[in-house]
Amino acid sequence: MALRTKVIKLHPQEPDIHDIRYCAKIIRQGGLVVFPTETVYGVAADFSNPQAMNRLREVKKRSEDKPFSILIAHHRLISNYTSFDKTILYKLIDVYWPGPLTVVVPAKEAGKTIGIRMPDNKIALSLVEEAQCPVAAPSANFEGNPPPSTCAEALKDLDGLVEVAIDGGKSEIGKGSTVVDLCSDHPKVLRDGVITQKDIDKLVKKKVILFVCTGNSCRSVMAEYLLKQAVKGREDVEVLSAGTGVFFHTAASLETVAVLKEQGMNASGHQSQPLTGMMIKKADLIFVMTREHRHQVLERVPEVEQRIYLLKEFVHSPEGMKEDLDIPDPIGTSHESYRQCLGVIKEAVKKIVEII
Repeated sequence: MALRTKVIKLHPQEPDIHDIRYCAKIIRQGGLVVFPTETVYGVAADFSNPQAMNRLREVKKRSEDKPFSILIAHHRLISNYTSFDKTILYKLIDVYWPGPLTVVVPAKEAGKTIGIRMPDNKIALSLVEEAQCPVAAPSANFEGNPPPSTCAEALKDLDGLVEVAIDGGKSEIGKGSTVVDLCSDHPKVLRDGVITQKDIDKLVKKKVILFVCTGNSCRSVMAEYLLKQAVKGREDVEVLSAGTGVFFHTAASLETVAVLKEQGMNASGHQSQPLTGMMIKKADLIFVMTREHRHQVLERVPEVEQRIYLLKEFVHSPEGMKEDLDIPDPIGTSHESYRQCLGVIKEAVKKIVEII
């Protein structure tokens, strides 16, 4: 009598970490584990283990020429597998990860590509994180059969062929992830899912503008609100601001709120945001207030050098006059100083509107 696959039932929202670690160890040891995602059930193997990958291919009955995608548990881990740095990649994963999107990007190994996804499922994310190895995870079915939405459906094909199956309830979507190829000039959907080519095209057209200062309570706030007002009604522009020295959320300074109110804008609900790598990488244009801010941004993400500018570069200065391009922090100064700061930023923003 053939051996049956061991089934472990887990709560989808509160999975037992000991069971997750048991299954993760099986993956590290070269075994195969069926598990749920929000799209369909998958079968996990150690992507870095040739024997495990050969076995996965045999179990799936998949041809040699069809590659496997991998799952990751954190956005930042994508850089372990690709050096691709186009803004569209980060726009897509910022919006759709964790979620039903697989991106196909150039692999670090020359001439190859790789599919990568971050699933929106607690069991899947915990399993991938605890595996401590790159996890290949195709759907848990024989090639050509419908992808399974439940553990029972997965075991119709794979019972006895994998060590363990995690039963985490029914997959919410019940359809494979959208697969998008980012290796050509224009992102192309290779496999339909709940995210459509129209959704992808809309993001491709969107310009992301990022303003950076220190505390995200004065200068970058002024710039954000001025630009948002100037492009009001345009769906193809996203405006963000953040601070290099923000450690917890605070409101905009009272003087910033006051001078913006004089311009007909309400910034009383603003909350400061810490500058993140994702913000930097997805921004098409980055405007900083000082040379030190520029240095801090490039220290984090050097590859954005061609799209970062000092905001004051866009302010006209009298011919022949050499001017300091830093915009000083008005914090702690007079209301008139805030007005002057706003005036400089407003002039720069007018120029930015012309180029976007």
